[in-house]
This record gives sequence, C-alpha cells and structure tokens, in this order.
Amino acid sequence: VALEKQSYLTIGSPDVSGLGQAFCQLLRNRYVSAHPAADLDGIEYCAVMKNIIALTGGIAHGLGYGDNFLAVLVSNAVQEIRRFLQAISPQPRDLSASAYLGDLLVTAYSQFSRNRTFGNMVGRGYSVKSAQLEMNMVAEGYYAVKSIHELNRQLKVNMPITTAAYNVLYERIAPAVELEILKEKLR
Repeated sequence: VALEKQSYLTIGSPDVSGLGQAFCQLLRNRYVSAHPAADLDGIEYCAVMKNIIALTGGIAHGLGYGDNFLAVLVSNAVQEIRRFLQAISPQPRDLSASAYLGDLLVTAYSQFSRNRTFGNMVGRGYSVKSAQLEMNMVAEGYYAVKSIHELNRQLKVNMPITTAAYNVLYERIAPAVELEILKEKLR
C-alpha cells in the first residue's frame, strides 16, 4: 500500500451493507480496493495466525529449506487455521477468500514481511533478542505465537506449525531440530 501498488483490503464489520460499505468507500482509491466482510472472528484470528505461519516459513528459509517446503507449509497452515477457527468460532467460511488465504500468502511469501524476515534471522542463528534488536521493527508473529499457543491449551486443536514456532521462540529448541520434527508432520 505504501508503495501505491494495487492492494486489496477486507474490512470486518457486523453491518456489512451499512457501516462496513461506508468505511470501505473511504479507503478506496486508484490502488486500494476495499470490501466488507461480516466474519469478524475469522478475519481477526486469521490475521494473527498468518504472522505465525510467515515467521515459521522464515525460519525454514533461514535454515535453507526451499520454495517447495514453504508451499507445503502454507498448504498445511490453511488446514491448521481451519481447525483452529472451527474450534474457537464455528461457522461456515471459505478460507480461499482473499481475507484469509490472500492475506496468508502475501505475508508468508513477501520479501517485505516483517514476520518472515524475523523468522529467517532466527533460522540463520540469531537469538530472538538479537533479531528483534537488529530489525528495529515489531514482528507481531513473535507475540502471536505465545497468545495462540496459550489459547490452544484450552482448545486442544492439532496445531503443529504453531507448536513448532512456540518451541523455537519460547522453549528455545534449536530451529533445525524443531523443523525436522515439523517436517515429519506435514503432508
């Protein structure tokens, strides 16, 4: 958006046709398309979880894993997000919509993703603290991992990607060791 490249925004609103549509109209311009959506829980949790996935993909990239692994990671992430959303806010939703999958893809693959950059640094051997200091920006996935992991203690959803990120960032398990474990859980 800052570079004025064509971008798409999803605005969560319980009043899609009224307030949601009005707010979208305020944001639209020649390079921003905005659309309202009523799934507040789904959009918000997916926005949090995409950062965890991007961070984990960054760790894998920092360890030398390639594009094929990242594609499998993201494919599995969609299923992980689906399971989590179904447990926390059960309702029909199409995760292939841009508010979910589109947001996940751009965050996981973009060279501008703070979370992917942070994960890449951790995968290359930086400590969490040194990666945070050198980036001089907030990688919100670091905090999201802990929050979602804690929430999942009650939900007990199968979340191998989130668990792997938590183990690396908070349990200080070596990234190479944890990604080897994760690799065996992905399909």
